[in-house]
Amino acid sequence: MEARRRMRDDVRGLLGPVGRNNSWQLAEYAGHATPHSLQHLLSRSRWDADGLQTHVADQLGHADSVLILDDTGFVKKCTASAGVQRQYSGTTGRTENC
Repeated sequence: MEARRRMRDDVRGLLGPVGRNNSWQLAEYAGHATPHSLQHLLSRSRWDADGLQTHVADQLGHADSVLILDDTGFVKKCTASAGVQRQYSGTTGRTENC
């Protein structure tokens, strides 16, 4: 149950009002001493897309509901941030560091 609670906290941190989404600040927002559980969630956890879809539909679904996921990229001016690379950005309509 502890792992499930930590994962819930990590997801809330990702969706919460944290200014910069780095693992230390997200862990602090969630009340954790270290970012290890978030790092595990993002890098080593196994995801079951069908199971996730079923879970979301069961928890949030209504007959007239629509869930929209937007893969918005944030343009970055440097390559020092984790995950930054030259890739297509729908935000700018061209290839950028994001």
